[in-house]
Formats: sequence, C-alpha cells, structure tokens
Amino acid sequence: MSAPLRDFLEIPYDQLEELNLQVKEQRRARVPAEQLREERMAYLAGEKRIKAVTVCFTDLEGRLHMLDYDKKFLLKSDDNLTFDGSSIRGFSAQVESDLRLSIDWAAFYWLPADVFGPGKVLVFGEVRQRDGSPYPGDMRSRLKAFLEDLYAREGLTVNLANEIEGFIFQGRNAEQRYRELGEFKMISTSGYYHSLPGDPLRTFIDMAAEVQRAMGFSNEKDHPEVAPSQFEMNYGYTEALIGADQILLYKLICRQVASRLDMTASFLPKPVTGVNGNGMHTNISISRGGTNLFHDAAGEEGLSDYAWKFVDGVLHHAKGLCLLLNASVNAYRRLDPHFEAPNQIKASPIDRGSMVRIPIGNANTARIEVRSIAPDAPPHMAIYAILHAGLSPAETAADIRQGAETLPDNIYDAISDFRASALMAEVLGDEVQTKYADLKEAVANRCPRLLGTLIKRAEVQFHHEVTNQSLWSRF
Repeated sequence: MSAPLRDFLEIPYDQLEELNLQVKEQRRARVPAEQLREERMAYLAGEKRIKAVTVCFTDLEGRLHMLDYDKKFLLKSDDNLTFDGSSIRGFSAQVESDLRLSIDWAAFYWLPADVFGPGKVLVFGEVRQRDGSPYPGDMRSRLKAFLEDLYAREGLTVNLANEIEGFIFQGRNAEQRYRELGEFKMISTSGYYHSLPGDPLRTFIDMAAEVQRAMGFSNEKDHPEVAPSQFEMNYGYTEALIGADQILLYKLICRQVASRLDMTASFLPKPVTGVNGNGMHTNISISRGGTNLFHDAAGEEGLSDYAWKFVDGVLHHAKGLCLLLNASVNAYRRLDPHFEAPNQIKASPIDRGSMVRIPIGNANTARIEVRSIAPDAPPHMAIYAILHAGLSPAETAADIRQGAETLPDNIYDAISDFRASALMAEVLGDEVQTKYADLKEAVANRCPRLLGTLIKRAEVQFHHEVTNQSLWSRF
C-alpha cells in the first residue's frame, strides 16, 4: 500500500488540552509579546505538518471573522497582513477599504483535527488602520489595552466567567432557512434532568464539551437547560480578555460540532415562543496580587464596598448599556418577566429577575453576576462597557439596588437610551457609538415595530449572527 499523500498535524485530545492550557497560562502570566512571537514563529517554521494559520477577529457587532493564511506566507508577511474593511459591517467605508491585521501571538490555539480539519492552528488578530495605529472599531483591541492599563496603573486583574446557553435544532443552517421554513425543529423535547445519556442533545453536549476541554477551557459542568433542546456548558473563570475570546470560541465550537451532526447550534436570545430563552450570565470580579477585591466576609452579602460601588455603577448606567447587552430585536423577547427574565434594574442574591445577582461566594469566588446579557451580545464591547460603567463614579444609594425601574422592553427604546448615554459616548467614542446604533436601527426598521406574541421571520432573518448578503437583500 502506498504512503499517504498528505501528512497534516493531528494531535490527540489529551495533548491538545495540555498545549492549550500552557498557552493560557502564558497569557495569564503576561509573558512579553515579542517573546511569544519568537516562540510561535519558530514553532510554525519547524512544524512541517501545519498547512495554514486561521487568523480571526470580530466586527462591531461581535461576529467572528476567520481568514486562513498559508503558513509560509504568514511567516514572511506577519507584519503586513491586510483585508478589505469595507466588506465588514460597521468597519471602513468603501472609499477607505483596506485595513491591516496584526497577530496577537498570545491568543494562540491548537485545534482538534476531527472537528476543524487537520493541519491548522488558530490565533486572534488585531485590526489596524492603514498607518498601523489601532482601529477604533476593533473592540477586542480596545478591551485588551484597557485591561493592560488597569494592570499597569493599579495592579488590577479583571476575572470573567460566562454561562452561555444555546439551542440545538434539526438540520444545518436552520437559522438561515427560517425564512422558508417558518419554524425551528427541536432535536429533543427533553430539558433539565430529562435528557438521557445517548440521546441527540446529550450526544451534542458530550462532543462539544470534549472539544472545549481540549482547547483549554477548564470545564466545570455541562447539562441540558430548562427549555427543550437547550444546553449550557460551564467552564472556569479566567482573565477577562481570555474570557471574552472564549465566548466567541464557545459559539464557534458549538456551531462546528452541531454541523457535523447535521444540526444547528443557535444563540438567538429567544428562538422559540413559549419556552425559556438563552442567556449569557456574566460573572465578574477584580483582584490585585491574587486577592479578590470583591470579597468581604463582613460585608453585605459577602461583598466589599468596592464591589458594591461597581454594582451601583452598572445599575446607574443600565439603560445606556442595554443595547450592548441585548443587541438584537429578538433579545427583547427574552426580557419577558414570565420566563425568569432579568429585566429589573436592581441587585439581589436570590431574585433571578434582577439585572445583577450576588451569588454565594468566598474569598476566591466572590463575584457579581450580570444576568441581563444575551449570548448574541458583542462580547468584547459589552465587557468593555460594563467595566467602564462599574468603575465609573455613580450614586451610592439603597434605592438604586431595589428595582424601581426596568430595562427597555423593545430595541427602539434601547437605541434611544444608548444614543443618549454620555458614558457610552465617552468610552466608545462618538463614531463607534453612532455606527453601532445605526446598525441596530437598520435591523429594527426591517422588523415589525411591535414584537407581538409570535416570533417573526424578520427578527431571525436580519439578526446579525444569521443574516448574509443574500438574506439582507430579501426585504
């Protein structure tokens, strides 16, 4: 028998996990960027079985874009990578066109070959303007710079963990086909505690969790969720930029695994009428030198004054934040109090209708949980804005935590609140604030102004994680 014609890199899952955890620890230890570049470039040059490097970045709405660069080309040209920015919604205009990409060599991942194909590795990129300066619309780069500045000035590390819910539907591209089918077909009618080992939902969860583990997510638990065909896979907290990247990778992994099973993983906030929607509860704490600054055993609910001031900032700016946390027409269906909706602008240790919950914690785990964020939120921009809101001066009064007001129940009010927010203008800049609001208004204007009871085709078809050039033109 002749030898195989192709010999591309394929690494067993246990070795993948070890490699990816090592890289994750390098990021947490803040190994200098130039040292990491030299290590990665040397590895790529020496590993003959790698054919391409997937460089990924996000647009203004938080969609993941991926470009495959031939390895030999990348090794020669990693300082001169360009792409057409006018093709990315919310990025440069047609007359401006080209943007640059630089490589964030710290954010490097080995991929399971059976899911992503053999011979590839993945790395995050940073969008640059033509002159090499940071591009204002690249919120990942802005979050990274903000976190680095916090650490350099005050020795602060922001810790993040997300609980991301999703649905599994029959068939591939179920979201894009919703326009013609008019419904989603669940793969299982089972939910919490009712999904048996080996059923389609469990098969998907088991496969996706294995891929997560191999990519260094530090898994904790996974399970079906309350609604039929709904899932959640939890993993440990980490530094905030890694955590925000993992949101994108989590969704990518789920979509890839589901596609291989002839299914669709959907992160629409409310894809099915009459059952619970998808949330992305975001757990945040801040530490200095290994000490959790959010913890105080004698404080209210075990939180420090520093943590409560952070909560007050988030609540004070809740309405201005809402469009970032609930980024689609469909997201406002989830903010329905009949389905455990976290729409009340208050903080509570037990009331799951509150925007911010205070989980039980200790010196290591004390944190706040922002519950009103949906899984289709632009992760880096949402985290960036939450941190600015929490760390900005705000009124400290008991009534701000008691839920006298609720979040907007429709995207038009949320857009108005976002445009009117002085904090959003300050931290995002007028240009980014306007571009983002304009994108959301363009989608809203293609959908019925009133949500009504039933989910409409338009809110799925024009959703930023679903739509494409063909679907957008069918209006």
